[in-house]
Amino acid sequence: MADYLIWHNHKVSRKDREKIKNQKGCALWFTGLSGSGKSTIANEVEYRLNKKGYHTYLLDGDNLRYGLNKDLGFSYKDRVENIRRVAEVAKLFVDAGIIVLVAFISPFLKEREKAKKIIGKENFIEIFVDTPLEECMKRDPKGLYKKALNKEITEFTGIDSPYEPPENPDIHIETMGISVEEAVKEILGFLIGRGIII
Repeated sequence: MADYLIWHNHKVSRKDREKIKNQKGCALWFTGLSGSGKSTIANEVEYRLNKKGYHTYLLDGDNLRYGLNKDLGFSYKDRVENIRRVAEVAKLFVDAGIIVLVAFISPFLKEREKAKKIIGKENFIEIFVDTPLEECMKRDPKGLYKKALNKEITEFTGIDSPYEPPENPDIHIETMGISVEEAVKEILGFLIGRGIII
């Protein structure tokens, strides 16, 4: 980094921003295979928080690839950079006192650890949306598994690129055993327990 760059401290602090929102900023990091239900659950959590008057924003993998990350492909190197950029954006949202929901496959342990370090481990809540590969392939909402199996796309997580599940997630959602409603209730309960929302 250039030695002439200096971090600018704002007159309005994160605590000031959180105070008027009556919440604490944090990053809810949803990880899991494609088709696991990450976006579905994250969408519903955001909807419930919004209805209760909390300030949120949902960062979705596909949506960011339309703009900020449209120059990135799906190679290992590009996936690493994708997650780095997302973590930096999430960090800014947290500083703004926002509850930011991040729904990304983010398949590699090392990269999720880097994201946690960027955002700050005290601000990072890892949510493992745990759905068996067979079920994800059955759902295949975007037809990506079919394309991966037909070799139309390569380096696809779960087929020819690994998914490394979290070793100790803050919240472990096993989707085959609970409904979306139950998953959302568990996550909201966790946020209340942590004092992020009331």
